[in-house]
Amino acid sequence: MRGARAFASLGELYKAAQRSKFVRCAPAFASLGPLYKDSQRSKLRSTKSCANSRRAELAPLLPPFAPAMLVAIIRMFTGLVEAVGHIQSRERRGGDARMRFAFGGLPIDGLSLGESIAVSGCCLTVVEFDAASFAADVSNESLSRTTLGGLPVGGAVNLERAMLPTTRFGGHMVAGHVDGVGRVETITADGRAQRWRFSAPPSLLRYIAEKGSICVDGVSLTVNQADVHAFEVALIPHTLAHTAFAQATVGDEVNLEVDLVARYVERLFSVR
Repeated sequence: MRGARAFASLGELYKAAQRSKFVRCAPAFASLGPLYKDSQRSKLRSTKSCANSRRAELAPLLPPFAPAMLVAIIRMFTGLVEAVGHIQSRERRGGDARMRFAFGGLPIDGLSLGESIAVSGCCLTVVEFDAASFAADVSNESLSRTTLGGLPVGGAVNLERAMLPTTRFGGHMVAGHVDGVGRVETITADGRAQRWRFSAPPSLLRYIAEKGSICVDGVSLTVNQADVHAFEVALIPHTLAHTAFAQATVGDEVNLEVDLVARYVERLFSVR
């Protein structure tokens, strides 16, 4: 079980919490270790219900902003795209939609129902899958606040499975919770790379800082410049060749997720 293996390592966060003198959180992080035994006893294919139950138990021990941190710890992405798939179908069901995505070259060893896959930065739950594709139910919230409701069938999407505790952390912490939609404003050559400028809602630009991290369509990128209207990143040839940016153009909409740390810091100061 991928989830169980992740839970087994969470007890190690206790030592990290002690080193950082984050005393109030330390007992909560230490008690996350038993999630492993819980998940083994329950024999669930998906460990989500087990995780949600333990998070509820731990909530009183945590400072106001910390429950969201547990969500990121248990199901997190890095913004390093593993494959480019495409939308196979979008079927309206009961007021929202079920979408099917081709895996492309995504490694699917050990994949199980209930697992999370980031689709162009949007965390979706696998409800069906075969050797070539998977299906996910997409709520009206996701359809309206991401690009998934407007992308055409056949459109390219970036895919990343949730990380394991043994995964190298090459990008930055990505929750798969899209904050808003931006737009490609300009693309200019910059040596062998390209400089892309994206507009973003004013409510998100406050969290975007020069040399900080930003997740654009599920891709972890470094902000080269930011102002009151937009921000710029540099896309190297490898990124262009191995993500859906290869098929993007000026005017296209993109999913944006700002840095988790920025949101937690703001929340911490707002409740003091």
